[in-house]
Amino acid sequence: MKKHNLFKTLTIGLTGAWLGVFVFLPFMMILITSFLERDETAFIRLNFSTTSYLRLIDPVYLNVFGHSLFMALVATIICLLFGFPFAYLLARTRPGLRHFLLLLVIIPFWTNSLIRTYAIRTLLATKGVLNQALLYLGIIDAPVQLLYTGSAVTAGLIYILFPFMVLPLFAVIEKIDASLFEAANDLGANRLQTFFRITIPLTLPGIIAGSLMVFLPALGMFYVSDLLGGAKDLLVGNFIKNQFLDARDWPFGAAASVAMMILMGLMMAAYFASIRKIGKERIG
Repeated sequence: MKKHNLFKTLTIGLTGAWLGVFVFLPFMMILITSFLERDETAFIRLNFSTTSYLRLIDPVYLNVFGHSLFMALVATIICLLFGFPFAYLLARTRPGLRHFLLLLVIIPFWTNSLIRTYAIRTLLATKGVLNQALLYLGIIDAPVQLLYTGSAVTAGLIYILFPFMVLPLFAVIEKIDASLFEAANDLGANRLQTFFRITIPLTLPGIIAGSLMVFLPALGMFYVSDLLGGAKDLLVGNFIKNQFLDARDWPFGAAASVAMMILMGLMMAAYFASIRKIGKERIG
């Protein structure tokens, strides 16, 4: 018993120390920096100021945030529209084929997302695989500008984040009792009624979880925008990176980071609140 308690104490202590050093302290440094002033030579000046937060409401910067939110939302919706039927078919496929298809979904995690982004860049380039194939088939007469567009950035986000939508949906759909569909059929419900009255309510936690797992990372994947959009279609991550590395305005970049973390925190709080509400409704 004493050895078990010692192992538990060490595990919790090491985990707490890790989170404290690599999560809590960096966050506090960012938070403190966001309330300081910019200095041309030392990056920050130890004078309290809320100027950086007031600058965030400037229409120019609000437009960047709004555009980033829109692109992340589009990527999330498309991932959901394609991910839901794929996860449903995956969960209803015979076990042998299901495991193989699930492996295909997981395989992209074995490769760095930056490398996969370069692969997409190769496909969409003016002399890339896609343009060459379209020229060979006679569908187009000249190469089409696919790279350095908003569509290319959205396609990159979808390609990288699609598994994050499928896996939560698959986990929820797989647990649905098939007898519920049989009961609905016996009661005269058609497929559309069964889908909206049984499938959607029971898979709502997976839909919300998958949407958050796609939407939140999509806001910060600055390298996708840099490589596929040529930095024309800025994401919040691009904006923050530019403030720290290019403009050297650390307080403003820190304020944008804090604002992004607050947004993520609010969305996570809404997720847990919705899960609790769904749980109470099912119990009731």
